[in-house]
Amino acid sequence: MPQYEYFCQKCQREVTVPMTISQHDKGGVVCPQCGGRELRPLVGSFFAQTSRKS
Repeated sequence: MPQYEYFCQKCQREVTVPMTISQHDKGGVVCPQCGGRELRPLVGSFFAQTSRKS
């Protein structure tokens, strides 16, 4: 399951929220720390591992 990183404006913390892609597309993300709804998405890194050798 993908993890999305946000910055909560209410509690001033960076939070990681695991959710499915369809949940993310629906929106309505809530801060797991304070329950705030004013979350700003952060740019995170992405890592994909393939079985193919370079």
